[in-house]
Amino acid sequence: MTTLALRGLKKVYDHKQVLHGIDLDIADGEFVVLVGPSGCGKSTLIRMIAGLEDISEGDLSIDARRVNDVEPADRGCAMVFQNYALYPHMTVQDNIAYPLKIAGVGKAERVRRAQAVAATLGLDTLLDRRPAQLSGGQRQRVAMGRAIVREPAVFLFDEPLSNLDAKLRIQMRIEIRRLHKRLKATSVFVTHDQVEAMTLADKLVVMNGGRLEQIGTPTEVYRQPASTFVATFLGSPPMNLLEAHVSAPGEVVLDAAPSCRIAFPGLALAVGERFTLGIRPEDIRVADGRSHTLAGRIELVEELGGSHVAYCWVGESNVAVVLPRERVVKDGTALPLEFPAAAMHTFDTQSGKRLPDIAQFEEDSSKIVKVTVAPNQHVSALQR
Repeated sequence: MTTLALRGLKKVYDHKQVLHGIDLDIADGEFVVLVGPSGCGKSTLIRMIAGLEDISEGDLSIDARRVNDVEPADRGCAMVFQNYALYPHMTVQDNIAYPLKIAGVGKAERVRRAQAVAATLGLDTLLDRRPAQLSGGQRQRVAMGRAIVREPAVFLFDEPLSNLDAKLRIQMRIEIRRLHKRLKATSVFVTHDQVEAMTLADKLVVMNGGRLEQIGTPTEVYRQPASTFVATFLGSPPMNLLEAHVSAPGEVVLDAAPSCRIAFPGLALAVGERFTLGIRPEDIRVADGRSHTLAGRIELVEELGGSHVAYCWVGESNVAVVLPRERVVKDGTALPLEFPAAAMHTFDTQSGKRLPDIAQFEEDSSKIVKVTVAPNQHVSALQR
C-alpha cells in the first residue's frame, strides 16, 4: 500500500514562485497524469516528489511519512526520464541490473531479477545488445526496466515518450498501461501531450501557471472542464468558445451573430448578463432540412481520414465542426448548425471559470433546481 499526499507545496526559484500551494492526494495503485503546457510546473513537481528538487514550503508524505528531508534514494521512488540515460558500454542486462549492483545485491540475484524484468518488457532476446544497437522504443523499455527492477513503491515518469516518433509513442502507451495493470504500482506520469494524458490516466491533473486547474478522471475533465483553459487545452480541435449574453429569460444572443437568438432553457443568469458559451466540435450537429438554425459558412475543411473538420464562419466567429467522412462538404458552402443543449457549457467571461450547470428558478426564486436535458433535445437559433 503506497499513497502520496501533497499539502501546500510551493517552489521558489530566485525569489520567483513557480508552484503555488499544490494540494493533491494519490491513492495506492493509482496512475496519475500531470498534464499542462511547457513551463506550468509539472516537471518541477514530479522532481520534488522524487527528491531532486527541494520543497520551499509545504509537506510531502509517502505512506503518511513526511519525506521533505529524506534523501531521494530512501523515498522508495524510481524515475524514468525523457532522456534514457543508459550506459553505452553496458549490455541491456547490465543496464537493467545496475541499480541492484549499486544496492549491493549479489550477482546471481541481479541476473535473475534483470532477466525476469526483461522478459516482462519483451527484451529477453536483446539482453546481450548495447544501447547503440537498440531502437528508441527498445531503449525506453530498458530505462523502464531499470526502474522496475528496484521494485519501488512509486514510479515516476517525466515525459518518457517525448523523444519517440508517433508510432512508437502509441506502442509505448499501450505497454505502459499493460505494465501498470500487471504491477498495480502507484505511478505519477508527466506529459504535455493530451492524448497520452487521456489514454493513460486513472486520475488527470491539469496544471497551468504553477497551479492545479482541475483534478478528475479523463472523462470528467473532458466533459465538464472547470475553466476555459481546460476546455481548450484538452481536445483536438479544442472547444469552441463564443461570447454571448442573456437577451431574455431562457434566451441568449451570440456577439458574433446578433441577428440570431438561441433558446437556452433553464439558464441561471439574469437578463443582460454576459458569459462565454462553449461547445465541442464533435457535439455540433448539422441541421439538414430544419429551420431555426445557426447559419454557418465553411471557410476550409481539414481531412483526417476517418472524419473531417469544417471551420465555419458563424457571423464574425470561426467555429470548428467535426463531420463524419460520409458527409461531403466544400469550402465556401453554407452549413446550417444546431447546438445540442446537453453539450453546451457556460463560463464566466472575466475569470474563465465554469459557471454552475444549467438550472431553472422555481416560483420561490431562492431555490434552484437542476434541469435534466434529454440527449436529443436541441438548442436552436430562432431568427428574429
